[in-house]
Amino acid sequence: MNTPTTISLHAKFNPLIRPYLVVTIGLTIASTIIGLPLALIWFLGLGQWWAKHYFDKLECHLDEKTLRYRKGILVQVEKTIPLENIQDVTFIEGPLLRRFHLSTLKFETAGHSAGQANDMRLTGIIDAQEFRNQILEGRERLKQTQRTHLLPEASASATANSNAQAADQLAALQGIERRLDEIIGLLKDRK
Repeated sequence: MNTPTTISLHAKFNPLIRPYLVVTIGLTIASTIIGLPLALIWFLGLGQWWAKHYFDKLECHLDEKTLRYRKGILVQVEKTIPLENIQDVTFIEGPLLRRFHLSTLKFETAGHSAGQANDMRLTGIIDAQEFRNQILEGRERLKQTQRTHLLPEASASATANSNAQAADQLAALQGIERRLDEIIGLLKDRK
């Protein structure tokens, strides 16, 4: 039996995510007339300060059962996603992302209640395609391991269920046989 490969991988983030964040958030702020003065403050220094600290807090770790990430400054989000819940990992590159030599990985997960977002995005992972492949391979290894461990239990459970069903069917047939014998006896008494 093959021993499963243990994976432990820390994602590294491209420092070009900092100017990307400054530009995208600044343009979003500037898209309204009220936001124009704020955009000026953002582009003159606040955005660079924020992007530096955001980049310093970015963290993503993959092990054999989970994907854990952390991001944010004022509001920090730390999330652990079991690999078995990851349905798909989408690789996204747009014109602005390509300009900064970046890409986004979008993780679609199962197991969320209604009304909650069921995906998350990480932008700026170096070698995002390779990281995506590692996640999907880890998910498949985990599923294979679970199947291997569940087969003997499932087989024993199925055998037990089959034996119980056979015993129930035998008891029902024996009950039918007794009733038929009673009916035959009653019919003989009538003659």
